[in-house]
Amino acid sequence: MADARFEDADEGPLWLGAADGEDLKVLASLVQDAVFPITDMTFARSRREFAILLNRFRWEDRAAAEAAERPYERVRAMLLVRDVQAVRSQGIDRSDRDTILSLLDITFEPGVDGTGRLILTLAGDGAIALEVETLDVALRDVTRPYTAPSGKMPDHGA
Repeated sequence: MADARFEDADEGPLWLGAADGEDLKVLASLVQDAVFPITDMTFARSRREFAILLNRFRWEDRAAAEAAERPYERVRAMLLVRDVQAVRSQGIDRSDRDTILSLLDITFEPGVDGTGRLILTLAGDGAIALEVETLDVALRDVTRPYTAPSGKMPDHGA
């Protein structure tokens, strides 16, 4: 079954930006079920940038993979948030360097004058809240796609 959100998807590396709530919904749908080691996220306070190097499921390729009866794919991608004033986390043991986090959703709670809070919801009741001056989020694939280790699509038990 084709997914209308990705009918016009380019076969090249994904590179998207989000500057408003609608853009963020598209970006969030592409990083749903992305996984990353806790060591692959960083806050560069002096540059006011928060970045995560993640392994994302290629949702935009799902229908083509099913039609061709080939394995599903993942790709390494960089999620970059600019104009970050502060970062807070809950439900994450930052002392355990072997922790693997799973990103479920990204939402934006607007504040006044364009400021707001970007919430990265993680599996296991974890969350990362970014206080931002403006909504400025970018997602860019940084490797070629590879076969998902399980060969399966993420399953939410539904």
